[in-house]
Parts: sequence; C-alpha cells; structure tokens
Amino acid sequence: MHDNTIDLYTHATPNGYKISIMLEEVALPYKIHLVDLTKAEQFKPEFLALNPNNKIPVIVDPEGPGGSPITVFESGAILFYLARKTNSQLLPADLRNATTVMQWVMFQVANVGPMFGQTGHFTLFSTGEKNIYSIDRYTKESKRILNVLNNQLSDNVHVAGSNYSIADIAILPWINSALRLPTIGDLAQWPAIERWRTAMLTRPAVERGLNSPKRP
Repeated sequence: MHDNTIDLYTHATPNGYKISIMLEEVALPYKIHLVDLTKAEQFKPEFLALNPNNKIPVIVDPEGPGGSPITVFESGAILFYLARKTNSQLLPADLRNATTVMQWVMFQVANVGPMFGQTGHFTLFSTGEKNIYSIDRYTKESKRILNVLNNQLSDNVHVAGSNYSIADIAILPWINSALRLPTIGDLAQWPAIERWRTAMLTRPAVERGLNSPKRP
C-alpha cells in the first residue's frame, strides 16, 4: 500500500506551527521530523538537500502534482501548496478573495515574522545598553504592525474578511510569540486581536497543531 504521509521537517517555532496547524485543518496525514535548531541541525547536509536556505519548515509530499513527490520550503509557499492540493476553502477559488487572503499572508511573511523575530532577538537573547536602539526600533515596528492587524480585525471576523483562511493560520503563531516579548506583554492595547486569538484557540485543529511538536 502506498504511503501518502507527508514528512514535515520542523521545530517548535511560529513558522513551524503554521504548517502543523494547516495539516491538521486539511486532515492530511503527516509525520514530524524534528530539526533541532539549538543544535544547528538545519545546517546538516541532509537538511540542506531539502532547503538550501537552511530554514524550517519543509514538507516532502510523496503524492505531489502528477503523483510524483515534491519538496516545498518557505512557510507561505507551503500554506499555498497545501490549500491548492486539497482544494481547501482556506484559500478561496475566486481570484478576488484569494488575492485578499494572499496579501495578508504576505503581510505576515514580510512584516509580522521578521519584525517580531527581531524584537524577540534583541529583547530575549541579546541584552545590554548597546542594543537599546535596536530594541526601541523593532518594538515600535512590532506595535505598528499590531495596530494594522487590530484595525483589520476591528472590521472583520477573520484576518482576510468573514471567512477563516490561511492568513489566520499564518499570523496566529506569531501573535502567540508576541506575548513572550517583554516589550509587548499582552494584547490589552489590541482588543480585536485578543478577540480573534481567543476564537482561534478554540479550534481543535489549531490546538493540535500548536502542540506538534510540543514546545520544550
């Protein structure tokens, strides 16, 4: 019997959780291969053969287009691929709504992840007076992004409108990560985000995905 299980190479990070949530939502079987970033396993030759940019997540789908295996890296591309593979309404079929969803996915990829990531780096992992400028810069940008998202969610149930989509999946794990940042702390300033996040966390697939893998 042909095994159609998708191999997910990942770690307990926001980008990794985006894909485990997606796989749970579209009910595709998958197996986790933990890439331990604390041990620099992303630089091993066998992982670089999957992603030359040495970043998680990566999926290997044995039943890709035309029935042939496919390897996909970059979390945004993986979300798009899985939505198309399953004809999921998480990426609408019509171009107008699909474009709305994709622009908010790109918002996450280009803004939310990089800025939250830099804020986390300088506030959690790099300390000292020399980093005051960096902490201030990236915290201000992270808060600006949260304001943008809060405004969007003040007028919409979900990030890209009235329907749940891959845009929500892309952004949620990064909002969770923002709560760990000492310069952000909580979502009291952004009630629409807090409302949306609370609703997202009630989804069984989201709960399962956020525990695949479990955070150490």
